[in-house]
Amino acid sequence: MKKSLINNTSTGIIFRFILVFATIIMCCPYYNKLQAQEFGFRGQAIGWGVVSKMDAWRGQAGLRYIPELSFQSPLSEKIDFGAEFSLNTFGSGLYWSADSTVWDGKIKPYRAWMKLSGDQFEVRAGLQKINFGSASMLRPLMWFDQIDPRDPLQLTDGVYALLGRYYFLNNANIWIWGLIGNDSRKGWEQIPSLKKSPEFGGRVQLPLGRGEMGPTYHYRVANAGELNNLPHGASTEIREKRLAMDGKFDLGVGLWFEAVLIHKDIEIPEIKYTRMLNLGMDYTFGLGNGLNVMTEVVTFGASEQALTGGKDIVLSALSMNYSLSIINNLSGILFYDWENNNLYNFINWSWQFDKWSFYIMAFWNPASFDIYRII
Repeated sequence: MKKSLINNTSTGIIFRFILVFATIIMCCPYYNKLQAQEFGFRGQAIGWGVVSKMDAWRGQAGLRYIPELSFQSPLSEKIDFGAEFSLNTFGSGLYWSADSTVWDGKIKPYRAWMKLSGDQFEVRAGLQKINFGSASMLRPLMWFDQIDPRDPLQLTDGVYALLGRYYFLNNANIWIWGLIGNDSRKGWEQIPSLKKSPEFGGRVQLPLGRGEMGPTYHYRVANAGELNNLPHGASTEIREKRLAMDGKFDLGVGLWFEAVLIHKDIEIPEIKYTRMLNLGMDYTFGLGNGLNVMTEVVTFGASEQALTGGKDIVLSALSMNYSLSIINNLSGILFYDWENNNLYNFINWSWQFDKWSFYIMAFWNPASFDIYRII
């Protein structure tokens, strides 16, 4: 079985992004200034190999390359213009036996955005990463990204969005966003968004004592056409509202929380409301070069009522990180599912050089990996 690395859809999307990117630069009234300013190209190449044991031994090898084109230029004394375009190109092979090899690959846009920025504001439009919140491992506020805490490169697909941020002089800031054209599941979503329906929301971060805290809101229309338990004749266009509050404080130890309540206008009572709560802390012990320990406890629940009913699921996470030397680091993460008594283990030994990074990772998990599908 073999899949083409490039299909017509990917080629068309890539061509349109390159055309728009070049047209904006060439037609900009400040083109002469742009020619003299920062224009750069860089790339990141990632190769990997995996050997795992389930019913039988199997292996995987792959290569990913992310080329990035960017430039930055002042439009005036107070406003800068910037843009970035990058591709996610990868291919991999999964091996079971001599007659069971599966090849896969794809080329797709990774980032494609333009921005205007100043000392206290930024407006960015296009395919971009949007993430925020106080938690690090099991994040209720993982709304628009899918960053895996075990991934040392922190790669994630972007969303098509218009994002504006304003920063006050007292370190408070406001975020406002609008999304459209995103029909893949984002973050914890079980139901993807309706592609042609706009999403919008905002966030405020306020300084508070030795930390910060703030509310977040988001509205979207979801497409529930794939739900098997949707009543016959019920609308598949589901309006969803999300409300969250989070905070992070330095009180000798780092403390944080994220609380999220989601309401779906859906004719399935047991999932009308979804609630999530994360409590976390971290501390660096003065052992050797410093041992950082981080822990989080997260609860998930869904029911017909906002704050009661249903059955809550509890997950715990423990992370430890120790620098063996300037270039050498050892880290590990444990997840525990209290409902199913499942333990997920991960350890990473890394070497960091100027242009090269090497990682040796080991993991042993239950047969069904449900950490990010548990709700």
